[in-house]
Amino acid sequence: MQHISQNNNQYQSKLKIVFKDIKDAIAGSEQDYTSGSMKKAIFLLSIPMVLEMIMESVFAIVDIYFVSKISTQAVTTVGLTESLLVAVIFTIGMGYAMATTALISRRVGEKKYEEASKVAVQAIILGVVTSIVLAIPGVFYASDLLRIMGAEKDIVENMSTYTAIMFGGNGIIMLLFIINAVFRGAGDAAVAMRVLWLANGINIILDPLLIFGIGPFPKLGVEGAAIATTIGRGLAVIYQIYLLFNGKHRIKLTLAAFKVDFSIIGQLVKLSLGTIGQYFIATASWLGLARILSTFGSDVFAGYQIAIRVFIFSLLPSWGISNAAATLVGQNLGANNPDRAEKTVWMVAKVNMITMAIVMVFFLTIPELLIKMFTTDAIVVASGSQCLRIMGLGLIFYGLGMVMINSFNGAGDTFTPTWINVIAFWAIEIPLAWFLALHSGLNETGVFIAIVVAETVMTIIALMIFRQGKWKLKKV
Repeated sequence: MQHISQNNNQYQSKLKIVFKDIKDAIAGSEQDYTSGSMKKAIFLLSIPMVLEMIMESVFAIVDIYFVSKISTQAVTTVGLTESLLVAVIFTIGMGYAMATTALISRRVGEKKYEEASKVAVQAIILGVVTSIVLAIPGVFYASDLLRIMGAEKDIVENMSTYTAIMFGGNGIIMLLFIINAVFRGAGDAAVAMRVLWLANGINIILDPLLIFGIGPFPKLGVEGAAIATTIGRGLAVIYQIYLLFNGKHRIKLTLAAFKVDFSIIGQLVKLSLGTIGQYFIATASWLGLARILSTFGSDVFAGYQIAIRVFIFSLLPSWGISNAAATLVGQNLGANNPDRAEKTVWMVAKVNMITMAIVMVFFLTIPELLIKMFTTDAIVVASGSQCLRIMGLGLIFYGLGMVMINSFNGAGDTFTPTWINVIAFWAIEIPLAWFLALHSGLNETGVFIAIVVAETVMTIIALMIFRQGKWKLKKV
Protein backbone atom coordinates (compact mmCIF):
# COMPACT_ATOMS: atom_id res chain seq x y z
CA MET A 1 0.00 0.00 0.00
CA GLN A 2 2.84 2.38 0.87
CA HIS A 3 4.48 1.66 -2.50
CA ILE A 4 1.20 2.42 -4.34
CA SER A 5 0.81 5.63 -2.36
CA GLN A 6 4.35 6.73 -3.28
CA ASN A 7 3.68 6.02 -6.96
CA ASN A 8 0.46 8.04 -6.81
CA ASN A 9 2.27 10.95 -5.18
CA GLN A 10 4.99 10.86 -7.84
CA TYR A 11 2.38 10.75 -10.60
CA GLN A 12 0.47 13.70 -9.11
CA SER A 13 3.72 15.62 -8.72
CA LYS A 14 4.67 15.05 -12.38
CA LEU A 15 1.14 16.01 -13.46
CA LYS A 16 1.38 19.29 -11.54
CA ILE A 17 4.68 20.06 -13.25
CA VAL A 18 3.16 19.38 -16.68
CA PHE A 19 0.15 21.61 -15.98
CA LYS A 20 2.44 24.35 -14.67
CA ASP A 21 4.56 24.16 -17.82
CA ILE A 22 1.43 24.37 -20.00
CA LYS A 23 0.26 27.38 -18.01
CA ASP A 24 3.67 29.04 -18.34
CA ALA A 25 3.78 28.32 -22.07
CA ILE A 26 0.38 29.91 -22.70
CA ALA A 27 0.92 32.81 -20.29
CA GLY A 28 4.22 33.52 -22.00
CA SER A 29 7.49 35.12 -21.00
CA GLU A 30 10.74 35.80 -22.79
CA GLN A 31 13.01 32.81 -22.27
CA ASP A 32 16.72 32.11 -22.66
CA TYR A 33 16.81 28.71 -24.38
CA THR A 34 20.60 28.41 -24.40
CA SER A 35 20.76 26.56 -21.06
CA GLY A 36 18.61 24.38 -18.84
CA SER A 37 16.30 21.53 -19.81
CA MET A 38 16.01 21.02 -23.57
CA LYS A 39 12.72 19.16 -23.14
CA LYS A 40 11.24 22.07 -21.25
CA ALA A 41 12.55 24.54 -23.84
CA ILE A 42 10.86 22.59 -26.64
CA PHE A 43 7.67 22.34 -24.60
CA LEU A 44 7.52 26.05 -23.75
CA LEU A 45 8.13 27.08 -27.36
CA SER A 46 6.07 24.42 -29.12
CA ILE A 47 2.73 24.89 -27.33
CA PRO A 48 2.24 28.59 -28.19
CA MET A 49 3.71 28.09 -31.68
CA VAL A 50 1.31 25.22 -32.36
CA LEU A 51 -1.63 27.31 -31.13
CA GLU A 52 -0.41 30.27 -33.21
CA MET A 53 -0.28 28.18 -36.37
CA ILE A 54 -3.73 26.78 -35.69
CA MET A 55 -5.07 30.30 -35.26
CA GLU A 56 -3.51 31.38 -38.59
CA SER A 57 -5.24 28.54 -40.43
CA VAL A 58 -8.57 29.25 -38.75
CA PHE A 59 -8.88 32.29 -41.05
CA ALA A 60 -9.12 30.11 -44.15
CA ILE A 61 -11.19 27.41 -42.42
CA VAL A 62 -13.77 29.91 -41.16
CA ASP A 63 -13.98 31.69 -44.52
CA ILE A 64 -14.42 28.42 -46.42
CA TYR A 65 -17.06 27.24 -43.92
CA PHE A 66 -19.29 30.29 -44.29
CA VAL A 67 -18.62 30.84 -47.99
CA SER A 68 -19.50 27.20 -48.75
CA LYS A 69 -23.08 28.14 -47.75
CA ILE A 70 -23.21 30.47 -50.77
CA SER A 71 -22.01 28.31 -53.69
CA THR A 72 -19.18 26.15 -54.98
CA GLN A 73 -18.15 29.14 -57.13
CA ALA A 74 -17.66 31.17 -53.95
CA VAL A 75 -15.50 28.38 -52.50
CA THR A 76 -13.47 28.31 -55.71
CA THR A 77 -13.00 32.09 -55.54
CA VAL A 78 -11.65 31.88 -52.00
CA GLY A 79 -9.49 28.90 -52.95
CA LEU A 80 -7.96 30.49 -56.05
CA THR A 81 -7.37 33.79 -54.23
CA GLU A 82 -5.77 31.95 -51.33
CA SER A 83 -3.51 30.14 -53.80
CA LEU A 84 -2.43 33.50 -55.25
CA LEU A 85 -1.90 35.05 -51.82
CA VAL A 86 0.15 32.08 -50.68
CA ALA A 87 2.25 32.14 -53.86
CA VAL A 88 3.05 35.86 -53.56
CA ILE A 89 2.10 37.63 -50.30
CA PHE A 90 2.49 34.74 -47.87
CA THR A 91 5.71 33.66 -49.58
CA ILE A 92 7.37 37.05 -49.22
CA GLY A 93 5.89 37.64 -45.76
CA MET A 94 7.09 34.28 -44.46
CA GLY A 95 10.48 34.88 -46.10
CA TYR A 96 10.85 38.17 -44.25
CA ALA A 97 9.55 36.54 -41.08
CA MET A 98 12.06 33.70 -41.16
CA ALA A 99 14.92 36.13 -41.82
CA THR A 100 13.70 38.26 -38.91
CA THR A 101 13.50 35.25 -36.58
CA ALA A 102 16.99 34.08 -37.60
CA LEU A 103 18.60 37.47 -36.95
CA ILE A 104 16.72 38.31 -33.76
CA SER A 105 17.17 34.85 -32.20
CA ARG A 106 20.91 35.05 -32.96
CA ARG A 107 21.18 38.53 -31.39
CA VAL A 108 19.17 37.39 -28.37
CA GLY A 109 21.46 34.37 -27.98
CA GLU A 110 24.38 36.82 -28.03
CA LYS A 111 22.54 38.98 -25.44
CA LYS A 112 22.55 41.96 -27.85
CA TYR A 113 18.99 43.13 -27.24
CA GLU A 114 19.43 46.65 -28.65
CA GLU A 115 20.71 45.17 -31.90
CA ALA A 116 17.69 42.86 -31.96
CA SER A 117 15.37 45.89 -31.65
CA LYS A 118 17.11 47.55 -34.62
CA VAL A 119 16.47 44.43 -36.69
CA ALA A 120 12.77 44.59 -35.78
CA VAL A 121 12.48 48.21 -36.97
CA GLN A 122 14.14 47.51 -40.31
CA ALA A 123 12.01 44.41 -40.85
CA ILE A 124 8.83 46.46 -40.35
CA ILE A 125 10.02 49.16 -42.77
CA LEU A 126 10.89 46.50 -45.36
CA GLY A 127 7.48 44.87 -44.99
CA VAL A 128 5.54 48.14 -45.39
CA VAL A 129 7.40 49.19 -48.54
CA THR A 130 7.04 45.77 -50.14
CA SER A 131 3.31 45.55 -49.39
CA ILE A 132 2.62 48.89 -51.09
CA VAL A 133 4.36 47.68 -54.25
CA LEU A 134 2.33 44.45 -54.26
CA ALA A 135 -1.04 46.05 -53.48
CA ILE A 136 -1.28 48.12 -56.67
CA PRO A 137 -1.30 45.34 -59.29
CA GLY A 138 -3.31 43.07 -56.99
CA VAL A 139 -6.16 45.56 -56.70
CA PHE A 140 -6.32 46.74 -60.32
CA TYR A 141 -5.80 43.35 -62.00
CA ALA A 142 -7.77 41.07 -59.64
CA SER A 143 -10.09 39.75 -62.36
CA ASP A 144 -7.16 39.07 -64.68
CA LEU A 145 -5.39 37.11 -61.94
CA LEU A 146 -8.46 34.92 -61.46
CA ARG A 147 -8.74 34.41 -65.23
CA ILE A 148 -5.11 33.29 -65.40
CA MET A 149 -5.85 30.81 -62.61
CA GLY A 150 -8.52 29.20 -64.78
CA ALA A 151 -11.56 30.60 -62.97
CA GLU A 152 -14.96 30.30 -64.64
CA LYS A 153 -16.46 33.38 -66.35
CA ASP A 154 -19.04 33.89 -63.58
CA ILE A 155 -16.28 34.02 -60.95
CA VAL A 156 -14.12 36.44 -62.95
CA GLU A 157 -17.01 38.83 -63.61
CA ASN A 158 -18.84 38.71 -60.28
CA MET A 159 -16.45 37.71 -57.49
CA SER A 160 -13.10 39.38 -58.26
CA THR A 161 -13.75 42.08 -55.63
CA TYR A 162 -12.89 39.47 -52.99
CA THR A 163 -9.46 39.07 -54.58
CA ALA A 164 -8.97 42.84 -54.86
CA ILE A 165 -9.75 43.39 -51.16
CA MET A 166 -7.40 40.63 -50.03
CA PHE A 167 -4.52 41.98 -52.14
CA GLY A 168 -5.28 45.56 -51.10
CA GLY A 169 -4.90 44.56 -47.46
CA ASN A 170 -1.73 42.55 -48.00
CA GLY A 171 0.30 44.95 -45.86
CA ILE A 172 -1.64 43.78 -42.82
CA ILE A 173 -0.76 40.15 -43.58
CA MET A 174 2.89 41.13 -44.09
CA LEU A 175 3.16 42.99 -40.79
CA LEU A 176 1.34 40.23 -38.92
CA PHE A 177 3.95 37.71 -40.09
CA ILE A 178 6.97 39.97 -39.47
CA ILE A 179 6.03 41.25 -36.01
CA ASN A 180 5.07 37.79 -34.79
CA ALA A 181 8.49 36.64 -36.02
CA VAL A 182 10.04 39.33 -33.82
CA PHE A 183 8.34 37.92 -30.75
CA ARG A 184 9.22 34.32 -31.66
CA GLY A 185 12.87 35.21 -32.22
CA ALA A 186 12.97 36.90 -28.82
CA GLY A 187 11.68 33.65 -27.26
CA ASP A 188 8.18 34.89 -26.45
CA ALA A 189 6.02 32.77 -28.76
CA ALA A 190 2.96 33.22 -26.52
CA VAL A 191 2.57 36.85 -27.59
CA ALA A 192 2.38 35.80 -31.25
CA MET A 193 -0.24 33.24 -30.25
CA ARG A 194 -2.41 35.77 -28.40
CA VAL A 195 -2.26 38.18 -31.35
CA LEU A 196 -3.84 35.58 -33.62
CA TRP A 197 -6.45 34.70 -31.00
CA LEU A 198 -7.58 38.31 -31.21
CA ALA A 199 -7.56 38.38 -35.01
CA ASN A 200 -9.53 35.15 -35.33
CA GLY A 201 -12.07 36.08 -32.68
CA ILE A 202 -12.94 39.22 -34.61
CA ASN A 203 -13.02 37.36 -37.95
CA ILE A 204 -15.32 34.62 -36.59
CA ILE A 205 -17.77 37.25 -35.35
CA LEU A 206 -17.71 39.44 -38.47
CA ASP A 207 -17.75 36.70 -41.12
CA PRO A 208 -21.40 35.62 -40.81
CA LEU A 209 -22.54 39.17 -40.10
CA LEU A 210 -21.02 40.59 -43.29
CA ILE A 211 -21.48 37.55 -45.56
CA PHE A 212 -25.18 36.99 -44.81
CA GLY A 213 -26.21 40.51 -43.74
CA ILE A 214 -27.33 39.65 -40.21
CA GLY A 215 -29.00 42.48 -38.28
CA PRO A 216 -27.89 45.98 -39.35
CA PHE A 217 -24.96 44.67 -41.38
CA PRO A 218 -25.12 44.69 -45.21
CA LYS A 219 -25.29 41.37 -47.09
CA LEU A 220 -21.95 41.34 -48.94
CA GLY A 221 -21.58 37.68 -49.84
CA VAL A 222 -18.05 36.48 -50.52
CA GLU A 223 -16.76 40.07 -50.32
CA GLY A 224 -17.86 40.16 -46.69
CA ALA A 225 -15.42 37.35 -45.90
CA ALA A 226 -12.53 39.43 -47.27
CA ILE A 227 -13.56 42.50 -45.27
CA ALA A 228 -14.01 40.50 -42.04
CA THR A 229 -10.60 38.83 -42.39
CA THR A 230 -8.86 42.13 -43.17
CA ILE A 231 -10.45 43.90 -40.18
CA GLY A 232 -9.54 41.03 -37.84
CA ARG A 233 -5.92 40.97 -38.95
CA GLY A 234 -5.72 44.77 -38.96
CA LEU A 235 -6.77 45.10 -35.32
CA ALA A 236 -4.29 42.35 -34.41
CA VAL A 237 -1.47 44.36 -36.04
CA ILE A 238 -2.44 47.42 -33.98
CA TYR A 239 -2.18 45.26 -30.86
CA GLN A 240 1.26 44.00 -31.97
CA ILE A 241 2.54 47.54 -32.46
CA TYR A 242 1.24 48.54 -29.04
CA LEU A 243 3.17 45.68 -27.43
CA LEU A 244 6.39 46.64 -29.21
CA PHE A 245 6.13 50.24 -28.03
CA ASN A 246 5.05 49.64 -24.42
CA GLY A 247 8.62 48.82 -23.33
CA LYS A 248 7.84 45.63 -21.40
CA HIS A 249 9.62 43.21 -23.76
CA ARG A 250 13.20 42.60 -24.88
CA ILE A 251 12.37 44.21 -28.20
CA LYS A 252 11.54 47.85 -27.44
CA LEU A 253 10.69 50.31 -30.20
CA THR A 254 10.45 54.10 -30.31
CA LEU A 255 9.39 56.46 -33.10
CA ALA A 256 12.92 57.88 -33.13
CA ALA A 257 14.26 54.43 -34.01
CA PHE A 258 12.37 54.38 -37.33
CA LYS A 259 15.29 55.36 -39.52
CA VAL A 260 16.30 53.33 -42.51
CA ASP A 261 19.46 51.27 -41.97
CA PHE A 262 20.39 49.82 -45.35
CA SER A 263 23.02 47.50 -43.87
CA ILE A 264 20.43 45.67 -41.74
CA ILE A 265 17.84 45.77 -44.52
CA GLY A 266 20.43 44.29 -46.86
CA GLN A 267 21.11 41.52 -44.38
CA LEU A 268 17.38 40.82 -44.03
CA VAL A 269 16.89 40.78 -47.79
CA LYS A 270 19.87 38.47 -48.29
CA LEU A 271 18.56 36.01 -45.71
CA SER A 272 14.96 36.31 -46.86
CA LEU A 273 15.79 35.67 -50.52
CA GLY A 274 16.62 32.08 -49.71
CA THR A 275 13.48 31.67 -47.60
CA ILE A 276 11.31 33.48 -50.15
CA GLY A 277 12.80 31.23 -52.78
CA GLN A 278 11.94 28.07 -50.89
CA TYR A 279 8.41 29.23 -50.05
CA PHE A 280 7.83 30.49 -53.58
CA ILE A 281 9.03 27.22 -55.04
CA ALA A 282 6.78 25.24 -52.69
CA THR A 283 3.72 27.48 -53.00
CA ALA A 284 4.10 27.98 -56.74
CA SER A 285 4.00 24.23 -57.05
CA TRP A 286 0.65 24.30 -55.20
CA LEU A 287 -0.42 26.99 -57.66
CA GLY A 288 0.53 24.66 -60.50
CA LEU A 289 -1.37 21.80 -58.89
CA ALA A 290 -4.44 24.03 -58.50
CA ARG A 291 -4.23 24.92 -62.19
CA ILE A 292 -4.10 21.23 -63.16
CA LEU A 293 -7.01 20.35 -60.86
CA SER A 294 -9.18 23.23 -62.11
CA THR A 295 -9.45 21.36 -65.44
CA PHE A 296 -11.58 18.68 -63.75
CA GLY A 297 -14.42 21.09 -62.86
CA SER A 298 -15.58 23.19 -59.89
CA ASP A 299 -16.87 20.24 -57.85
CA VAL A 300 -13.56 18.35 -57.93
CA PHE A 301 -11.62 21.56 -57.34
CA ALA A 302 -13.87 22.54 -54.42
CA GLY A 303 -13.24 19.12 -52.87
CA TYR A 304 -9.53 19.64 -53.23
CA GLN A 305 -9.70 23.13 -51.70
CA ILE A 306 -11.63 21.87 -48.68
CA ALA A 307 -9.24 18.93 -48.30
CA ILE A 308 -6.22 21.21 -48.49
CA ARG A 309 -7.62 23.38 -45.71
CA VAL A 310 -8.24 20.33 -43.56
CA PHE A 311 -4.76 19.10 -44.49
CA ILE A 312 -3.09 22.40 -43.64
CA PHE A 313 -5.07 22.75 -40.42
CA SER A 314 -3.95 19.26 -39.41
CA LEU A 315 -0.33 20.08 -40.25
CA LEU A 316 -0.30 23.19 -38.08
CA PRO A 317 0.78 21.41 -34.89
CA SER A 318 3.68 19.99 -36.88
CA TRP A 319 4.59 23.38 -38.35
CA GLY A 320 4.42 24.98 -34.91
CA ILE A 321 6.70 22.33 -33.43
CA SER A 322 9.16 22.65 -36.32
CA ASN A 323 9.16 26.46 -35.93
CA ALA A 324 10.37 25.91 -32.38
CA ALA A 325 13.45 24.24 -33.86
CA ALA A 326 14.31 27.45 -35.76
CA THR A 327 14.30 29.60 -32.60
CA LEU A 328 16.22 27.00 -30.59
CA VAL A 329 18.87 26.62 -33.28
CA GLY A 330 19.28 30.39 -33.67
CA GLN A 331 19.63 31.13 -29.96
CA ASN A 332 22.00 28.24 -29.28
CA LEU A 333 24.25 29.01 -32.23
CA GLY A 334 24.31 32.63 -31.04
CA ALA A 335 25.47 31.35 -27.65
CA ASN A 336 28.22 29.26 -29.37
CA ASN A 337 26.59 25.97 -28.41
CA PRO A 338 26.16 24.04 -31.70
CA ASP A 339 25.97 20.62 -30.03
CA ARG A 340 22.99 21.68 -27.96
CA ALA A 341 21.40 23.09 -31.12
CA GLU A 342 21.73 19.73 -32.88
CA LYS A 343 20.38 17.76 -29.93
CA THR A 344 17.29 19.95 -29.74
CA VAL A 345 16.63 19.38 -33.44
CA TRP A 346 16.60 15.59 -33.04
CA MET A 347 14.30 15.89 -30.03
CA VAL A 348 11.91 18.19 -31.91
CA ALA A 349 11.95 15.80 -34.90
CA LYS A 350 10.90 12.87 -32.70
CA VAL A 351 7.99 14.84 -31.23
CA ASN A 352 6.93 16.00 -34.68
CA MET A 353 6.87 12.51 -36.18
CA ILE A 354 4.71 11.22 -33.33
CA THR A 355 2.33 14.14 -33.85
CA MET A 356 2.02 13.40 -37.55
CA ALA A 357 1.41 9.71 -36.88
CA ILE A 358 -1.69 10.67 -34.89
CA VAL A 359 -2.96 12.90 -37.71
CA MET A 360 -2.32 10.12 -40.24
CA VAL A 361 -4.71 7.79 -38.41
CA PHE A 362 -7.58 10.27 -38.86
CA PHE A 363 -6.80 10.85 -42.54
CA LEU A 364 -6.75 7.13 -43.31
CA THR A 365 -9.85 6.17 -41.32
CA ILE A 366 -12.39 9.03 -41.41
CA PRO A 367 -11.55 11.38 -44.33
CA GLU A 368 -15.20 11.54 -45.48
CA LEU A 369 -16.32 12.70 -42.06
CA LEU A 370 -13.75 15.50 -42.11
CA ILE A 371 -14.87 16.75 -45.54
CA LYS A 372 -18.57 16.50 -44.64
CA MET A 373 -17.97 19.12 -41.95
CA PHE A 374 -17.95 21.61 -44.84
CA THR A 375 -20.21 20.15 -47.52
CA THR A 376 -22.59 17.29 -48.31
CA ASP A 377 -22.12 17.40 -52.09
CA ALA A 378 -21.26 13.81 -53.09
CA ILE A 379 -18.65 14.68 -55.75
CA VAL A 380 -16.96 17.25 -53.52
CA VAL A 381 -16.84 14.79 -50.60
CA ALA A 382 -15.45 12.00 -52.80
CA SER A 383 -12.70 14.21 -54.23
CA GLY A 384 -11.75 15.74 -50.89
CA SER A 385 -11.68 12.47 -48.93
CA GLN A 386 -9.55 10.78 -51.58
CA CYS A 387 -7.09 13.68 -51.37
CA LEU A 388 -6.80 13.37 -47.58
CA ARG A 389 -6.41 9.59 -47.66
CA ILE A 390 -3.56 9.61 -50.17
CA MET A 391 -1.67 12.57 -48.71
CA GLY A 392 -2.00 11.08 -45.23
CA LEU A 393 0.34 8.26 -46.25
CA GLY A 394 3.34 10.60 -46.22
CA LEU A 395 2.67 12.56 -43.04
CA ILE A 396 5.19 10.93 -40.69
CA PHE A 397 8.07 11.41 -43.07
CA TYR A 398 6.96 14.94 -43.89
CA GLY A 399 6.98 15.78 -40.17
CA LEU A 400 10.68 14.93 -40.06
CA GLY A 401 11.38 16.96 -43.20
CA MET A 402 9.74 20.11 -41.81
CA VAL A 403 12.02 20.08 -38.76
CA MET A 404 15.15 19.64 -40.90
CA ILE A 405 14.17 22.52 -43.20
CA ASN A 406 13.34 24.90 -40.34
CA SER A 407 16.60 24.03 -38.60
CA PHE A 408 18.54 25.25 -41.65
CA ASN A 409 16.46 28.44 -41.68
CA GLY A 410 17.02 29.06 -37.96
CA ALA A 411 20.76 28.73 -38.52
CA GLY A 412 20.58 31.37 -41.25
CA ASP A 413 21.23 28.84 -44.02
CA THR A 414 18.19 29.69 -46.10
CA PHE A 415 19.61 28.68 -49.48
CA THR A 416 20.00 24.96 -48.77
CA PRO A 417 16.22 24.44 -48.36
CA THR A 418 15.71 26.49 -51.54
CA TRP A 419 17.51 24.13 -53.89
CA ILE A 420 16.04 21.13 -52.03
CA ASN A 421 12.59 22.52 -52.83
CA VAL A 422 13.55 23.10 -56.47
CA ILE A 423 14.33 19.41 -56.85
CA ALA A 424 11.35 18.12 -54.87
CA PHE A 425 8.59 20.42 -56.08
CA TRP A 426 9.58 21.66 -59.54
CA ALA A 427 11.72 18.84 -60.88
CA ILE A 428 9.50 16.08 -59.45
CA GLU A 429 6.07 17.17 -58.18
CA ILE A 430 4.74 19.34 -61.05
CA PRO A 431 5.95 17.14 -63.94
CA LEU A 432 4.76 14.00 -62.14
CA ALA A 433 1.35 15.53 -61.35
CA TRP A 434 0.97 16.71 -64.96
CA PHE A 435 1.81 13.27 -66.32
CA LEU A 436 -0.24 11.22 -63.86
CA ALA A 437 -3.31 13.51 -63.93
CA LEU A 438 -3.50 14.40 -67.60
CA HIS A 439 -1.70 11.62 -69.46
CA SER A 440 -2.00 8.39 -67.45
CA GLY A 441 -5.73 8.42 -66.79
CA LEU A 442 -5.44 8.89 -63.01
CA ASN A 443 -7.02 12.39 -63.12
CA GLU A 444 -7.00 14.16 -59.73
CA THR A 445 -5.62 11.03 -58.03
CA GLY A 446 -2.37 11.54 -59.92
CA VAL A 447 -1.97 14.99 -58.38
CA PHE A 448 -2.41 13.64 -54.85
CA ILE A 449 0.17 10.88 -55.46
CA ALA A 450 2.68 13.41 -56.83
CA ILE A 451 2.39 15.48 -53.63
CA VAL A 452 3.37 12.52 -51.43
CA VAL A 453 6.29 11.55 -53.68
CA ALA A 454 7.71 15.10 -53.73
CA GLU A 455 7.52 15.58 -49.96
CA THR A 456 9.23 12.24 -49.38
CA VAL A 457 12.11 13.22 -51.67
CA MET A 458 12.42 16.56 -49.87
CA THR A 459 12.75 14.84 -46.50
CA ILE A 460 15.40 12.37 -47.66
CA ILE A 461 17.62 15.09 -49.13
CA ALA A 462 17.21 17.41 -46.11
CA LEU A 463 18.06 14.62 -43.69
CA MET A 464 21.25 13.71 -45.56
CA ILE A 465 22.47 17.33 -45.60
CA PHE A 466 21.57 17.98 -41.97
CA ARG A 467 23.70 15.05 -40.83
CA GLN A 468 26.73 16.61 -42.54
CA GLY A 469 26.58 19.46 -39.97
CA LYS A 470 27.74 22.36 -42.16
CA TRP A 471 24.75 24.43 -40.97
CA LYS A 472 26.47 24.77 -37.56
CA LEU A 473 29.18 26.97 -39.13
CA LYS A 474 26.78 29.53 -40.62
CA LYS A 475 27.43 33.14 -39.53
CA VAL A 476 24.71 35.83 -39.55
